[in-house]
Amino acid sequence: MITLYGINNCDTVKKAQKWLTANSINYAFYDFKKQPLTNELLTQFVELNDWSTLLNKRSTTYRNLSDDIKNNLTDEIAFEQVLVQPTLLKRPLLLIETENSQSIQQLHLGFKAESYQEIFQ
Repeated sequence: MITLYGINNCDTVKKAQKWLTANSINYAFYDFKKQPLTNELLTQFVELNDWSTLLNKRSTTYRNLSDDIKNNLTDEIAFEQVLVQPTLLKRPLLLIETENSQSIQQLHLGFKAESYQEIFQ
């Protein structure tokens, strides 16, 4: 199962959607603006990638955080802030879950056509 997480008006998310569709890859889209980010889902993301890669420190949302939050960013504070403002996450997030004798999950951040080509070869 493949799920693409992001926001619908993000240009990078649109590029990823276009690439997946053009390559006939079925996926579900989870729009953070329409569906809430849950504790369970965010925990899953953090288990697959750490905060240093999950947070989009170049985003307007991150830049608008108070200096107090940015300067004291613990895992707990990051978790709380992302639940309130999911646009703090890099986009898109591509979650691939393989169901077989061992359930395998992969979380890929961002979009580059070359990377997606490697993932789906």
